Amino acid sequence: MSVDEDDAGRPLSGIQVVELSSSLAGPYLGMCLGDLGAEVIKVENPGGGDMTRQWSPPEVAGESAYFLSTNRNKRSVGLDLQTEAGRELLLRLVERADVVIDNFRPDSTLHRLLSYEVLSQRNPRLVMVHLSAFGETGPWRDRPGYDLIAQAAAGLMSVTGEPDGVPVRAGFSIADLSAGMFGLAGVLAALVERSRTQRGRYITTSLFEAQLGLHVNLAMNLFLSGDVPQPLGTAHPNLAPYQVFSASDGYLVIAAGNDRLYQRLCAAIERPELAQDARFRTNRDRVTHRGELVKILEDVLVYNTVDHWCAVLEGSGVPVSPLLNISDVYAHAHTEALGMVRSVEHIAGPIPQVASPLSLDGKRLTPRSAPPTLGQHTTEVLSELGVDSDTQAALRASGTIR
Repeated sequence: MSVDEDDAGRPLSGIQVVELSSSLAGPYLGMCLGDLGAEVIKVENPGGGDMTRQWSPPEVAGESAYFLSTNRNKRSVGLDLQTEAGRELLLRLVERADVVIDNFRPDSTLHRLLSYEVLSQRNPRLVMVHLSAFGETGPWRDRPGYDLIAQAAAGLMSVTGEPDGVPVRAGFSIADLSAGMFGLAGVLAALVERSRTQRGRYITTSLFEAQLGLHVNLAMNLFLSGDVPQPLGTAHPNLAPYQVFSASDGYLVIAAGNDRLYQRLCAAIERPELAQDARFRTNRDRVTHRGELVKILEDVLVYNTVDHWCAVLEGSGVPVSPLLNISDVYAHAHTEALGMVRSVEHIAGPIPQVASPLSLDGKRLTPRSAPPTLGQHTTEVLSELGVDSDTQAALRASGTIR
């Protein structure tokens, strides 16, 4: 893949990545590396490719929205890694790679045949990140898992939802996405280290471990108090008022995260006496008497509109927001001003993408190429490896490549 002027200004320009992953965590990590300028070759099973290609509807031109969401800036090579010929071609790719991403199950044959020990013999400078459901050791090591399983097993669903309600899955696939982000941090750190040592690293994380890494204050609350965290709806275990409230025509969120902001809130809603009420004077008091405070505030807020209260509270310096749905967010002027939605040219026409949340020197990292069709770049990539057309034809006839 040639490097254009835009690519040359990205931090990972020249870094080559081989992505052996499917679903969400690994592809999201690969996409983030591609946004930063890396060349990403996505190796897929010729028989169907990344499992998210089948996760539809919705879809366009036979491509699922799910796959289109996390696979831009990649070239797809259809390669059967169950065959010796397919694995040998992969090893040739690995020889020139900087990073390999995989999410093979720890108990799988491919995890053994394509282990870091095997791959690093061909390329000692290789940085490899292995993403799994539950990690490399422990009694759950070989358990299969998806985001939902990880949310349940790592406690997230136990603290999500309303008190006394049924457990609720987080609306985002946060176990997958956070594993991808922690994996990204590990890869970037290893690449920095490699610039000094000339040696690669084997990095592991999992959907389960990533969830524990996000527990932070919930875990510390448990460690220090012994109290098991419980679901609080939209409320916060350590702050009040810090949650959703009902107005006359919808919902808003108020985050009075310290005593000064709480005092401003009381003045703004014309209930200054609440700032001196002994039940609510400090944050500790307000958390202790959360139920009473929320009832008083709701009785005030319900008599005017969301827009009214947002204007009043924002004017008083109190953090506040209307509760927007996803459609509202992408129609909002602020999202437009940030340039967070960009389009790439796909076989189906222009495909919108949520761009990288990173800007470098004030410039948004925009998508460079559309998510590939299955095997779209097999011929191109194998030709770069020196595989001639006759050999490719034989490999294609045998089903080794697509």
